[in-house]
Amino acid sequence: MIAWLKGELLDKRPPSIVLNVNGVGYDLEAPLNVFYDLPDLGSQASLYVHMVVREDTQNLYGFISVKQRDLFRSLIKVSGIGPKVGLAILSSLTADDLLSCVAHEDVATLVAVPGIGKKTAQRLLVELKDRLAKEFGSALPEAATVTISSVASDERDAIDALITLGYKPADASGAVRGVAEAGMTSEALIRAALKNMGRGRT
Repeated sequence: MIAWLKGELLDKRPPSIVLNVNGVGYDLEAPLNVFYDLPDLGSQASLYVHMVVREDTQNLYGFISVKQRDLFRSLIKVSGIGPKVGLAILSSLTADDLLSCVAHEDVATLVAVPGIGKKTAQRLLVELKDRLAKEFGSALPEAATVTISSVASDERDAIDALITLGYKPADASGAVRGVAEAGMTSEALIRAALKNMGRGRT
């Protein structure tokens, strides 16, 4: 079982990361939040890893922190939540945001994640609450719990709007999160993201 990898970063095109570890190229899938913390290509990078072995394939999933990886492992234990949905959740929410969301039974934030309906969100909260309270209770960030729902919702709305305009999901998400600041509405996020992307094309 592979738990951690360190090597030269050869490629980073969401959702895929390629690491050269002693001459062997490892292909890992990762949530979008991981890509914001990766160094430039050619630099050394390290990732905590979850490995899924099936009859016809072996998949590696990479994460910046142990907390993020452990949350992914908890997510995919929930009925109906596979690795793709787990990555989607951790692409839309940071580890601390997800912990706060579960602790406060915030269905609205989870429903804002692509691929998560209301019933799935409710089931996820029920199955995760006790488990995460035991594993991460002392790490729950109280200060981040007040505005998580609205912030996640505004960012999600802005990302969806950019996708509707024809931008790729990874580009839309990166653009919005790159300009996001506390108190910004979805409209402000869209304008700022479009302005930044416009500069990149000139």
